Order: sequence, then C-alpha cells, then structure tokens
Amino acid sequence: MKIALLLAALLGAALPAAAQSAPTDDSTYAVYAIRYATIHRFPMRALIAGDTTHRRTDLAMMIWLLRSPGHVVLVDAGFHGQKFITQWKSDGYVRPSDALARLGIKAADVTDIIVSHIHWDHADGLDLFPNARIWLQRDEYTHYIGDSGRVLDRQIDSTDAVMIWRLRQAGRVHLVDGDAKEILPGITVYTGGKHTYASQYAGVHTAQGTVVVASDNVYLYENLERHRPIAESYDSLSNLRAQARMRTIASDPRLIVPGHDPAVFVRFPKPGNGVARIRE
Repeated sequence: MKIALLLAALLGAALPAAAQSAPTDDSTYAVYAIRYATIHRFPMRALIAGDTTHRRTDLAMMIWLLRSPGHVVLVDAGFHGQKFITQWKSDGYVRPSDALARLGIKAADVTDIIVSHIHWDHADGLDLFPNARIWLQRDEYTHYIGDSGRVLDRQIDSTDAVMIWRLRQAGRVHLVDGDAKEILPGITVYTGGKHTYASQYAGVHTAQGTVVVASDNVYLYENLERHRPIAESYDSLSNLRAQARMRTIASDPRLIVPGHDPAVFVRFPKPGNGVARIRE
C-alpha cells in the first residue's frame, strides 16, 4: 500500500501544474487569456470615457480559452485578415489559431466560439476554426448583417459580414435570444455592456468560482477601478450598470477579465509565454 501511494505521489508530481488542476467536471472550466499580438501606444481617451489626458497604453490583443473535459470553448476569435495586420501594425502577431498551440490545442479541437461582438479584432478569425459552433446574440446579428451578408451598420467589416452570414447558412451560427442564457453547461452569457448594439460577456464556472470574461464591455482594469465607462459605447450608463453587474456575477472582482489590458498577464503570470490562467 505504501509503495502504491508513493508511486501515485511521484506520478502526480511529474505532471505539469495545469494538468494536475485540470477540471474533471464537464461544467467546470479552466480559463485562460491568450495574447496573440500587441498594438503599441493606443490613446487612453479611446478607452476610458471622459479621459482628457495625453496618456497612451499598449493594447493586448487577446482571445480567451474555456476548457472542460468535454468542451474547448473560445471567447472571441481574434483577426487574421492581411488588411488588418497591415493597417494596425501590431507587434508580435501570430494567428489566434496558432497561439492556441501554447496550450497544446489545435484549431480543429475548438468546439465552440462565443462572439462577444462583431468588431474585426474579435470576429475576423472565426473561419480559422473549422469545427466550432458559433454563439452570437440574435439582436447583434440582425442589427449588423442582412441578406447575403449585406452590411446594415458600418461597425462591421464587410468581409466579416459575408463570412458570418456564410457560416450561418452552413448551420454553424447559433443565435442567442437575450440576457442571462446558459448556452453550455457552466457558461452563461449576459447582455447590457452596449459596446456594440448587443454585445455580450460570459460568466464561467471554474473550480475557484465564477470568472467573468468581459471582452470589450470593459477595456481596462482602470474602467473598473475608476468606475468609468468605456469610450466606445451605445450607452455609457448601461455600460456602467454592466460593470456593476459583473461584480455581482464574479466570485471575486479580480476574476473580471478586461478585453485589452496587458496587466492581465502581470496579475496572472502563469503559465507565461503570452498565456495567463485566470484563477484565485
């Protein structure tokens, strides 16, 4: 018996820390932020409503991985169109699908993608993941995309509009009807952030509690800490209400993950190499 216990302990110690703490319940997820590019010296006034300074900050371009034994879920898909790479001159760019390899995941392994909103840096990469179901708010889809991928509001890129329309014709786009919907076991999406017409964010059950992946409904930790709405919003008061609500959904305020803050990788430095595991 002692030999068996010693062997089990040795085998456990040989496993990577992430493997030792991997969820065993299909409704319990490990949550990771994955950085695939950086945009340098972005003006703070474009991120925090009412900011009148000349401050600038780097933007971390991220996707988020939610992993359980039965699901490999992304929140957002990043971008890969050459026009965006050229225009924004991002540093250290790798395709979001390639960035997943840091956690041993292939693009074909992704089962689901939650699209927080239709902006190019969050939706342009959807076609990189050939087997994923796509979850998008119905009101977001119908506000921006018409028949045959026609653009109804210029906030969406025309190429992305056609791509998402085609994915819907292929049966891969699942339209979510409104607020507080559990779309997968342990994952609930919420509306009200108003970054776009019907942007959504996700509450995710983990072994440490509920993590909120805010995406661009909160750009930076500073939005939360100063109680300042994001600069780009349909409704600043709704955005502030969403931020307050996130505090009631998350098990701890530090488990609210903003959409572009490089400090995510400082506050959660492990496992490193552009990957941050979000946990207590």
